[in-house]
Amino acid sequence: MWKEKYKIGVSLIDQQHEELFQRVSEFIKVVQSKGDWELRLAKVKETMSFMQEYVVFHFDAEEEYQKEINYPEAEGHKIAHKQFKEAVGKYAARLETEGFNEELVQEFSGKLMTWLIMHVAGTDTKIGDYVQRQGGDA
Repeated sequence: MWKEKYKIGVSLIDQQHEELFQRVSEFIKVVQSKGDWELRLAKVKETMSFMQEYVVFHFDAEEEYQKEINYPEAEGHKIAHKQFKEAVGKYAARLETEGFNEELVQEFSGKLMTWLIMHVAGTDTKIGDYVQRQGGDA
């Protein structure tokens, strides 16, 4: 699912984005594959755990970078990150209480990929644009 056009030109952020896309792509493949749901469930749970941990790590790094470059849209970006973390947390809670049923996991996987693409291709590319406008090497 990762495409070169998603690169914003900031190495650290691009590497983290690529890792996120790789993990989410693997997750979707598992969710959409055929076979015993119980056998696929371990990967689903592993991905949920990864997303909850790595997303926080990535968002913190991205927000710190925005601070370093005095990015003017940093506050709005931080709010978008907070909303995404909350959405992932709500799905995690639902999956714990309602069970890791295939339908709910598929719903989550679709929302996850949609958000990732929209955020990286839309919101995060503005960071690279800003760095370039400032004469930096994005």
